[in-house]
Amino acid sequence: MADAKARRTVAAVPTRCSWARNELAIRYHDQEWGVPVHDDRRLFEFLTLEGAQAGLSWDTILRKRDNYRTAFDNFDPQIVARYDRRKIGSLLKDSGIVRNRLKVESTVRNAQAFMKVQDDAGSFDRYVWQFVDGKPRVNAWKAGRQVPARTAQSDALSKDLRQRAFNFVGSTISYAFMQAVGMVNDHMVDCFRYRAIMKASGWPS
Repeated sequence: MADAKARRTVAAVPTRCSWARNELAIRYHDQEWGVPVHDDRRLFEFLTLEGAQAGLSWDTILRKRDNYRTAFDNFDPQIVARYDRRKIGSLLKDSGIVRNRLKVESTVRNAQAFMKVQDDAGSFDRYVWQFVDGKPRVNAWKAGRQVPARTAQSDALSKDLRQRAFNFVGSTISYAFMQAVGMVNDHMVDCFRYRAIMKASGWPS
């Protein structure tokens, strides 16, 4: 009887990508990672958080995410773009975020560059999704070691962002951003989210 119950419990646990190992990561994996994002403010949030992650673990950023939302005015680029030296100084004293001057200052510059892209392209969403021709790229990885750290598309995005005065947007960071906002589906094929993401992306399930 106990063995049967144990088997049912194991069967009830869905298969996930191997990196989702704790409560925060599991929630993020199950609800957000890879879901196509077309809201400019959320795109700015992910661009900021991926840049903040450089040299750190994503778990560290997830734990600080709510603090980031408070510290950076819910990632409103119009507000962040106007941060002055005094505001930057206060952010560098905020233990709830990554207190790295280069990263904090780059977030302000990125907000300014972000708004320039909005003016040029109509929206950041329209601009960034052109790098995958407007539709998520669907991969079919069977093991985490197969997932690349960068691709030709992330190279192109990174190059263009840097030309537009963005910082902390190297190709590896750009690819992590693309994974996060659903420009690419990098869930393992045996992950329960793989087909759900395909459906959300408009691909046949």
